[in-house]
Amino acid sequence: MKKQRQWLAAVLATTLLAGAMTGCGNKEAEAPEETSTEAETPAETPAESEAEAPEDATEAEPEADEAESTPTEKKGVLMMATTTSTADTGLLDYLAPIFLEETGWELQWNAVGTGEALKMGENGDVDIVLVHAKASEEEFVANGFGVERFQVMYNDFIVVGPTEPIAHTDDIEATFKTIQEEQLTFVSRGDDSGTDKKEKGIWTKLELDQTQNPNYLESGQGMGATITMADEKGAYCLTDRGTWLKMKNDADVELQLDVVCEGASDLLNQYGIIAVNPEKYPEVNNEAANTMIEWICSEEVQELIGNYGVEQYGEALFTPNANE
Repeated sequence: MKKQRQWLAAVLATTLLAGAMTGCGNKEAEAPEETSTEAETPAETPAESEAEAPEDATEAEPEADEAESTPTEKKGVLMMATTTSTADTGLLDYLAPIFLEETGWELQWNAVGTGEALKMGENGDVDIVLVHAKASEEEFVANGFGVERFQVMYNDFIVVGPTEPIAHTDDIEATFKTIQEEQLTFVSRGDDSGTDKKEKGIWTKLELDQTQNPNYLESGQGMGATITMADEKGAYCLTDRGTWLKMKNDADVELQLDVVCEGASDLLNQYGIIAVNPEKYPEVNNEAANTMIEWICSEEVQELIGNYGVEQYGEALFTPNANE
């Protein structure tokens, strides 16, 4: 009996072992079927993926947008000599960052009187000049220091001062005659700037010697400082309208002066831009100078100039006319 139980146990163990081996054999046989199923759908290769990409226009557009938003690489510096009014009005501070962003050239400038600015051009100390004395500018080009003159914008000259004894008028000759005859205090820039040249030209045209007026003073400074000096002395002075509007609205101390003469036909204040001649000074940055001329004369930038100051001062500080 004992041997019979041992024999049954052995048979049972053998049966269980065979079943277990059969089960493992079934799982191993199923594995190739799974592998075969995956192989029926081949994976997409990188080459095939790239080839299909252009067909998806939606995915290609963001790449174009990213390229457009990439800032222009900085190329270098453009050095300009200019009149004080383009700086005093804040125009160059407004335009320079846009110029850098759109062209890659960083605009730096030295704001002085037009005479000194042209002298810097004559010495090859700058790449370009932006000034407002047409006769002197044309002479600058004729003498070979500049390549070509391009007009950019204009405003007008006005006389500011006390409203007594000079009432508001558009007669510039009568205004200057009254100042001379009554020996009223007048502050001149006296710096050979475009404004100074204009003022001296009026005295010469009237055949008046302004130095015979003991109250004729020269500030020897820029337009903003000259207006401040005239205000302190209760005096008259000739100024461009743009600087006057900026000073009248933004000065820390309220100016007591008013416009007493404006609108005369010969008080136009035209600005011109000229690249310094690279044939005379090969080291100047003529590429950047030409870029600036093309840029500032473009319709887009001319519109920016025409809108500058309108919101803050109620009128434009300059009128663009490069394309006239």
